[in-house]
Amino acid sequence: MENRIRVARAEVRMTQQQLAEAVGVSRQTIHAIENGRFVPSTVLALKIARLFAKPVEELFQLEAGD
Repeated sequence: MENRIRVARAEVRMTQQQLAEAVGVSRQTIHAIENGRFVPSTVLALKIARLFAKPVEELFQLEAGD
């Protein structure tokens, strides 16, 4: 799964720590999501999308073959 979390954070000048605190996870979780090592739960993906006021599909995309 690909994501645009790093881009969304940069647009609003938010750190990984600030995002983590806003959605109730650790900074390491955000880091792992951004680097494609962790696929967030549906609830977490929705919380992140709501925070950035973007549709989930704009932040998370399935890769070919997923």
